[in-house]
This record gives sequence, structure tokens and C-alpha cells, in this order.
Amino acid sequence: MSNAKPDVNPPDAPQAESSSASALPDPMCAWLRHLETNRRYSPHTLDGYRRELHFLHELAGRARLPLDKISNGHIRQFVARLHAQGRGPRSLARTLAAWRGFYQWWAPALELTGTPLAGNPVAGVRAPKAPRGLPKALSVEQTQALLDRPPARLATEPAALRDQAMFELLYSSGLRLSELVGLDLRYTRSADYESRGWLKLEEAEVEVLGKGGKRRSVPVGQTAVAALRKWLDARPQLAPATSQPEDAAALFLGARGRRISPRVVQLQLAHIAQEAGLPTHVHPHVLRHSFASHVLQSTQDLRAVQEMLGHANISTTQIYTRLDFQHLAKAYDQAHPRAGRKS
Repeated sequence: MSNAKPDVNPPDAPQAESSSASALPDPMCAWLRHLETNRRYSPHTLDGYRRELHFLHELAGRARLPLDKISNGHIRQFVARLHAQGRGPRSLARTLAAWRGFYQWWAPALELTGTPLAGNPVAGVRAPKAPRGLPKALSVEQTQALLDRPPARLATEPAALRDQAMFELLYSSGLRLSELVGLDLRYTRSADYESRGWLKLEEAEVEVLGKGGKRRSVPVGQTAVAALRKWLDARPQLAPATSQPEDAAALFLGARGRRISPRVVQLQLAHIAQEAGLPTHVHPHVLRHSFASHVLQSTQDLRAVQEMLGHANISTTQIYTRLDFQHLAKAYDQAHPRAGRKS
């Protein structure tokens, strides 16, 4: 369970709009007008900046400090006070961004008056690091409910066969969305086009080019291979007679015969998850997380999971061990007669 502090304003925190006495000083008002007229910021963004400036104005007032006399140390004290009063890391990061932007804009004006700032007092101040959240993964049962679709529909609709092949492959191989949509039927190279990723069906593998230009081969499970074969049989029904080389080579096609877009994959997966009655929104990366979590639960081989996911650093992969521990802890609570923690 996270120990992060709730992102709220407790009773003793500065109140942004508490009274007319807290009206913003002229420099702050002028900056907001600049953002509105010159930068075309939205009303929602301006309201947020105005709120953050009120916090700075009231904190400076309590410390009896003019705005142009606030130092880096004062800013750090203000942030520490807000954090102690319940402001979360993400909220404080937004606060510091507003304060930093104000001083950056105000500094040239003060230079013209002959009272320059020694430096931006917010420079170098960072919000406390937000705790890294656990990736969202489906249970094995939820994944089966998602992928075990009615066979009658799959037998007749090319788009349904395509979707089944895509989502079986995402879960089978832990691909990123960009890697999935970038796959070709096979390696293709011509004067106009060269494949970045491709299917090797007979070897039951896909070759992908991941982040940082790192290439890897990932195995494809038998269920995904079977789904891919059915889609390849139906693919000509969506393929146009002529197309651009990139579309002609694509493994997965959209309704108009072009390479499928990431947005279509997202929408189709969300729709299928809703049809399956899953209680959570499912996006393509959830299947990648589920792949990693389930393989790690079964094999305990962190290095293998790292290679299949294409993580450059094993610390990125290690977050899935926390998911695995949660799974084990839940099983312990439910099964051990002396656990004493059953809900």
C-alpha cells in the first residue's frame, strides 16, 4: 500500500481564494494577463496558475517577505511546509512550475527598474519524488475472459479475426503498442521501404525494434500462432488491390486497407473488454503488464522477462516482482489457516 500523502489542502494550508485581502499583487496579475493574451492559455490552465500564485503570495506574506526578496532557501521552506500540510508530489510539481514561470517572466522587468533578481529563486527546486505506482495487470482469469471470444463471430468477420490475433499476440509476447502496429507480414526491403519489425510465423517468433533502437526476437505462443494463421487467411479481404509499400507489407490492416493505427487498436480492445464484462478499463499496455506478471509468477526468471520485454535496465522489470508478491500475499491470506488477515 502506498504511503504517499493525499493531494489535498488541509484546513491549515493556505487558501487560494479566501478573501479580498489575498488579492494577487500587480506583477502576478500582469503575468497571468500575458499568459492569457500572448500565450493563449486556456481558462482552466490560468485558474490553476492563479491558484498556485495565491499560495506563493500568502506564504510570502506570512514570512513578511517581498516577492523580489524570496530566496531559493525560502522556496524550499515553502515547499516543505506545503508537503507537510498534505500536498502531494504531483501537485507540488505543478506549484513549482507556476512559480518558476512567474519569476522567469518577471526577472527582465525587474532588470529594467534597476533592482534585478539575484537569480530565479525556484531554479533547482524539485518536488518530492512521487512513489512509483504498480503497473495495472489483469488476473489470469480476467485475461482468459477477454481472449476467449465466441467462435461463431470469429469464423465470419475478418476484423474480428484480426482483433483476436492482435490481442493474443500482445498477451503472448508482451509487445508495446507501437511494436505491434509496426509489424510486417515478413521482412521486406525495397528502394522505398524497409521493415522495422516482422512476423516469423514458422519459427513462432516476432522480430521487433524497441525503444532506443534495440532489436529483439520474442517467442509467440501456440494459441497466438493459431489466431495469426486464421487472420492471415482472412487478411486479403481487407487488403486493397494497390497500396503504399508500408501498407502492403503491414501485418495488421484497418478497415480501409491501410496499416492499422494505434488508436483503432486501443478502441477495439476497450470495446472487447467491456463486452467481456471486465471491471476495469483495458488498454494495450495492460496486456503487456499481464504478460510480464504471469510469466514471472510461473518462472521466477526476471532476466528472461527483461529480455522479452526489451527493458534496457533490469530495475524497470523488477517492478513486476511487487505484483508477484501481491499475488502470493493474497494467496497466503486466503489459504493459510493462521494468517489472521482474511477480508
